[in-house]
Amino acid sequence: MTEPAKNKENNEISKATSAKESENGMAQSKPSAAGRILFLGLTAVCFAYLYYRLNGAAVREGLSLIAYMTQVFANVAWLPWLGLMIGYSFFYFAIDTLVVTRALNWFLADIKYRDILPIRASAYIISIFNEQIGKGAMAYYLNKRDKIPGWEVGSVMLFIMFCEVFYLLVWASIGYVFGSGGLPDVFSLMPVIAVGAAIFFTAWVLYFDGKILPNNQFRTKRILDAFKQAKIKHYLMFLLLRSPALLAAIVVYTIALRLFGVEASFMELLPYLPVIFFAAAVPTPMRAAAITVWVILFPENEGQMAAFGFVQHNFFILFNAIIGLVFWRRAQRELFS
Repeated sequence: MTEPAKNKENNEISKATSAKESENGMAQSKPSAAGRILFLGLTAVCFAYLYYRLNGAAVREGLSLIAYMTQVFANVAWLPWLGLMIGYSFFYFAIDTLVVTRALNWFLADIKYRDILPIRASAYIISIFNEQIGKGAMAYYLNKRDKIPGWEVGSVMLFIMFCEVFYLLVWASIGYVFGSGGLPDVFSLMPVIAVGAAIFFTAWVLYFDGKILPNNQFRTKRILDAFKQAKIKHYLMFLLLRSPALLAAIVVYTIALRLFGVEASFMELLPYLPVIFFAAAVPTPMRAAAITVWVILFPENEGQMAAFGFVQHNFFILFNAIIGLVFWRRAQRELFS
C-alpha cells in the first residue's frame, strides 16, 4: 500500500472513531440532561409546595411569611441543638469510616482504619454536592495513593451504595412493624415494598453466586467484582456496622425536634427517618426533597418542620465538610507525595 493510501485509510479510521466517540458522547449527554431537568422539576415542585404550606400557616397566624419564619427560628434552642449535632456528626464520621474500612478489607486489601480517615473525611467536601460523587472521589484517592485499580475500589463503593439502600429498607420495615398504627396512609405500601425488596435481594445474591442464570456474563464485569465475592455474612455485617448511626440518629433527631418545639417520640421517628434519609439522598438544592418530606409527615407544624429540615440536613452536610477540611492537608500530602 502506498503512503498516500495509508494516510487516507488512517484518516478514514480517525474520522470513524471520532464520529463514534461523538455519538457516544451525545448518547451519554442526553440522559444526563434529562436527569438534570428531572431534578430541577422536582426541586421546583418541592419549593412550590413548601411555599404553599408555609404561606398558608403564616396567614393563619396573621403574619407575613418572613415574620412567621423569623418567629419560628427565634424560638429554637440553638446552643443545645448545636452541641447535639456536632456530637452526632463526629459519631457518624466514626461509624461511616468503619463501614468503608471493613468493606475494603473484605474485598480488596488490609487497609487500616486510620488510613481511611483522611480519605473519607475529604470526600465529605465533595459530598456537599452529591454523596455518590463523594464515593467516586474515594475511589480516585485510593487508586492514586495505594495503586488499587479504580474499578476495584469502584466495585466496593457500589456494594456500599447497594447495601445502604437495603439497610434503610430494613429499618423502615422494622419501624412499620412497631409503629404502623399511627403512620400516614402512604406507609400502607411498606409491606409490598418490603416483600418486593426481599425477593429482589434474594435473586440478586443467588445470581452473583451463580445459582440463577449461570451462563449469563453480566456478573463477570469487573466493576461488579465485590458482589461476586460477597456472601450473606457481608450483607449482615454491613447492617450491623451501619445500624448504630441510624439508631443514634433516631435519638438525636427526636431530641432536636423537641428543641424546635415539636413533640415526637423515638418510635415515631423509627419508620420516618429511613424514608427521610432516602429523600435527603435525592440531589435537590438545599435538600429540598428531605425538607418537603418533613413538612408532609408533620403537617401541624409546617414552619418548625421546614426550619428543622433545612438546618438539620444542611448543617450535617456542611459540618462533615468542615471535618474534611481538618484532614485535607494530610489527604493532599498522601495523595501527591
